[in-house]
Amino acid sequence: MPARVIATAGHVDHGKSTLVRALTGMEPDRLAEERRRGLTIDLGFAWTRLDSGTELAFVDVPGHERFVTTMLAGAGPVPAAMIVVAADEGWMPQSAEHLDALDALGVDRGLLVITRCDLLDPEPAREDAQAALARSSLGALPVVPVCAPRGAGLPELRAALDALVGDLPEPDPAADVRLWVDRAFTIRGAGTVVTGTLGAGTIRLGDELELGGRRVGVRGLESLGEPREEVTGVARVAVNLRGLSKEAVGRGDALLTPGAWRTATDVDVRLRAPGSRADPDAPVELPGSLMLHAGAAATGVRVRPLGPHHARLRLEHPLPLRIGDRAVLRDPGRRAVLAGAVVLDVRPPALTRRGAARRRAAELAAPGVGTAAGELGRRGVARAADLVAMGVPPREVADLHVPAAHGWLVDPARAARAVVTLAEAVRAHDAAEPLDPGLTTEAARRAADLPDAALLPAVLAAAPSSPEAPLVLRDGRVRLDRAHSLPATVREALATLRRDLTGDPFAAPDADRLAQLGLGPKELAALVRAGELVELARGVVLLPDAPDRAVEVLRTIGPVFTLSEARQALGTSRRVAVPLLELLGRTGHTRRPDDSHHELR
Repeated sequence: MPARVIATAGHVDHGKSTLVRALTGMEPDRLAEERRRGLTIDLGFAWTRLDSGTELAFVDVPGHERFVTTMLAGAGPVPAAMIVVAADEGWMPQSAEHLDALDALGVDRGLLVITRCDLLDPEPAREDAQAALARSSLGALPVVPVCAPRGAGLPELRAALDALVGDLPEPDPAADVRLWVDRAFTIRGAGTVVTGTLGAGTIRLGDELELGGRRVGVRGLESLGEPREEVTGVARVAVNLRGLSKEAVGRGDALLTPGAWRTATDVDVRLRAPGSRADPDAPVELPGSLMLHAGAAATGVRVRPLGPHHARLRLEHPLPLRIGDRAVLRDPGRRAVLAGAVVLDVRPPALTRRGAARRRAAELAAPGVGTAAGELGRRGVARAADLVAMGVPPREVADLHVPAAHGWLVDPARAARAVVTLAEAVRAHDAAEPLDPGLTTEAARRAADLPDAALLPAVLAAAPSSPEAPLVLRDGRVRLDRAHSLPATVREALATLRRDLTGDPFAAPDADRLAQLGLGPKELAALVRAGELVELARGVVLLPDAPDRAVEVLRTIGPVFTLSEARQALGTSRRVAVPLLELLGRTGHTRRPDDSHHELR
């Protein structure tokens, strides 16, 4: 059975609660004081089943100006609103502030209901209300005149509500849970219960959720007065929590999918003035301190302007926000909604250099905000899980074809810059230490400014270095490939040694010949690291292909042979033959059937 949630909005004493009572047969004012005073001072909840079978819940918000914060807590998570205006009073100050709040939240679906039509002609009130709505995100709304105590217009209103909620977007039942708590209380024998509007995702009995940094268990679930095994958004839900005292939770806290959310202290936002539908490019000017309302939460913020339509907000209390979230900026002293804020970044970079704010505003105005490619491009390197936690769609993140390792993703342009920087660092190191070429993987990671050395192979493969200075990752070091990594004198000595060994590949040069060529222990070690020589024993070196060539020669004397037979076939000395056969044994080319023989595998 589909379920939907909408909020009421309108000036105090214009009949919101009376209308909800007539539609649902339920009393939305929970507190005795509210019923005594005839004034909603906290959030009320009631529900009904429409003709289509849709279960519709109402969040009935207070209309008095002293309770606007409570109104925002109720309306914040709700996707549509029922604007209530009394025919005998018309458009009033709290009608305007409620509309400003809905406009700031970007609510664009709703109904206009004119109440008390038995007392006065509804047309003047309708005209004034529609003129105000036209300047907001709601625009032109369907209008239903009613007289709730007499039941006049209620069938038409129920049909209009059915059409409204049938057009609301379907939430994702697999989305991460974020239930903003708008009420918390204790039931004897059950423990702590919290209520809120679940915008998306699914909560099930037995789930483990997170609240205020601690894990809590779902002991019981109720929605629309009925116990449930699971509840899927959008829905009003009451959650009985295990492991939590009532004192540990309050309005504005959030029940979250564990590990899926990041709390934000600094956020970059796009601003929009209420009533600016006709002029969306109008600049927004804000004072330095305001209240931010997001979901059912409210916190003070410091405002740093970035440009005419963007700002950075520093929150007094961190909140679990994501890219695309909408919030309201309100001045409680002036009792006015000053702007709507759309979250663009919950992990913004520091602004330290001159002109950084202006450049940041230009970045935020560029295309790609909230997309996987755009967010990775702005950050250069990011964890896939962090991008999802920031609000990037998981499927987009999974579909990125970029250098990746150990959960890290690298933007291709960032990878190309890293390789250029890395090549410069390797060349500088080799100039200073020519006989110790290349950088260790940790030194290479630091030089390329990568968070994990495991990214090096992916970055080098995705953004190859220039042909004139090719980089390779070999033996735990990033180095210039072969000839490019050796000093000129060593390359010349290597060329001579190659000529010596071309005709006699197993005649390893003796110490005198190596000294004559200027190849001491450091030079030989550098050639071995570069893969230009293979060292059989200390001071005994051959060309890299010597072991494979030895196997081919030994095949000509039979599968089994002695050391003496091998030495004679290879045309070399015992000094070379012994370590060469040991190398062939270690590499699996031969085995020892007994103490005096070797056998090719």
